[in-house]
Amino acid sequence: MTLAPPLPLTLPRARTLSPVLPVVAVIALLGLPLSPGGEGGAGPADALSALVVLFCVVRLLRQRRRPLSRTAAVVLAMPVAGLALAAMGASSPGAGLTGLGRYLQIFVLVPAAVVLLVRDRADLRVLAWSFVGLAGWQGAVGVHQFVTGTGASYQGETIRAVGTFGPQDVMGMATVVSFGLVCAVGLALGGSRVRQRAVAAAAALALLAPLALSFSRGAWIATALTCTIQLALAGLRRALRFGAAAVAAGVVLVGGFGVGSAMLQERVSSITQVTDAPDQSVTDRYTLWASAVGMWAEQPLTGVGLKGFPEHRDAHASLALSSGSDTDGAGSGFVRQPLLSPHNMYLLVLGEQGLIGALALAGGWLAMLACGLRGWLRARRTGRGLDCALFACGLLVWQLIDFMYADIGGPSTVLTAVVFGIVAWWALVGGSALEEAQAR
Repeated sequence: MTLAPPLPLTLPRARTLSPVLPVVAVIALLGLPLSPGGEGGAGPADALSALVVLFCVVRLLRQRRRPLSRTAAVVLAMPVAGLALAAMGASSPGAGLTGLGRYLQIFVLVPAAVVLLVRDRADLRVLAWSFVGLAGWQGAVGVHQFVTGTGASYQGETIRAVGTFGPQDVMGMATVVSFGLVCAVGLALGGSRVRQRAVAAAAALALLAPLALSFSRGAWIATALTCTIQLALAGLRRALRFGAAAVAAGVVLVGGFGVGSAMLQERVSSITQVTDAPDQSVTDRYTLWASAVGMWAEQPLTGVGLKGFPEHRDAHASLALSSGSDTDGAGSGFVRQPLLSPHNMYLLVLGEQGLIGALALAGGWLAMLACGLRGWLRARRTGRGLDCALFACGLLVWQLIDFMYADIGGPSTVLTAVVFGIVAWWALVGGSALEEAQAR
């Protein structure tokens, strides 16, 4: 009688390293102190995002497979025609090429790379947790700045939480914390594991403090509306539990500990005074909006060209516009920053790219929103991927609302590109019936 040779002991097959890790590195790089060189200057994360795109191209060539579905390719490529036309209408070839490269990076190339590098919902959750982690770090730095008086200048005191971005990108920390909070809320409301929901809920509640201390009215409005929509999409029972916890945390934060309560109340009340008694920052914003509308009226179809807003601003602005905004604190000296954009993405695109560019960009965003909500309906019905649906749709809703008060610019802008990549993957791949069939 012969014995069969013993079977070799094998460990369970380990999950290979995810190709999405380079995107995680882009997110992590924004946790380092940044010193952008000039207004809206790109940072190291932008350079790494270019390498991520190159890595994606090389990976596709080696695998020799069809990169994107027809629908995904059309939706992601929609802005290209309008951008190319606006680049040709720029005041100089250099301005046109610079603007074209920036727009392609944020709205086409990096989002497409994220779509191609994300393999499944587990990879998408890795990106969401990366946003939460970055928000936690930047938020901790921001709270420390408020407590120690080492933040950016606000009403004569250096208490404004700006994280490692400094006063030159005063909205950077608010944007990062908002992204992290939206991801945490989605993971808490839609997660299937109790531990994930508990950790994500705790993270979301903790991020309320740095968001409040950013004193960013636009980020507050966008986050409040987005989280409300996420609660509605998650279902009544989960919404009531999470909403009650958020209200309790807010009462303890502001009422119990008095975290900047007087200044926060004044800042919140100023939201309703933007028409009755606006401050200079609001007046400047209205004037810049009117200037962008004037540019569009002058060139309704094609706009004044990429990077053309600063050159044409004064010709369409009233005398109410100030010469710039003051920045100080957070490790930087006093700087008078010129107002080179309308702080409204829709009006910026309308003024520089006209109706053609605006419809191309907004059309792609609306298509992703529609497909993302369709994926949410499927997730609610099947019980799989609800957390991904909530944070992906939430990120897009937050960005679309925030674009009413802000536009692209600064080192934190690269996160907007990753956000659109997350949204595009869920809308065009992860929430589709095809991905469901492959998951089975």
